[in-house]
Amino acid sequence: MSLGDIPIQLEVGGLTGSAPAVLREIAYLLERLTRYGEAGSIDLHGLPLSPADRRWLLDQLGRGEIEIALEIGGGSRIVETAYPGVWWVAHDNEQGVRTSEFIEVTLIPDLVPAHPDDVESGLKNLKSRISDLS
Repeated sequence: MSLGDIPIQLEVGGLTGSAPAVLREIAYLLERLTRYGEAGSIDLHGLPLSPADRRWLLDQLGRGEIEIALEIGGGSRIVETAYPGVWWVAHDNEQGVRTSEFIEVTLIPDLVPAHPDDVESGLKNLKSRISDLS
């Protein structure tokens, strides 16, 4: 085995101290949701979070019971955290590059509900299928 065969993983930066502030902001948003029904979100790409900060935040939030994968102009993952109402939402472009990442504090993430036009189209398609059964 030569030195070139040894896998090296370079990690730039450790914890910056930003992640605990994000956690406190999540608690504030969750309180607003429970008291007033107000949803909120935090744009993680807009914050100075290191990879270590992100891992720490993921560890603190844990995983809930729901995970949703969408394929719309790339991949999107919506993962419920261990705290109901707190969702980790990540979007990748068609090349698999992360384009946005949010914490959404809401009962239902914005991407999940069906658009009324889609529901109407679905109804028409279902009625057509039912009429074909006759």
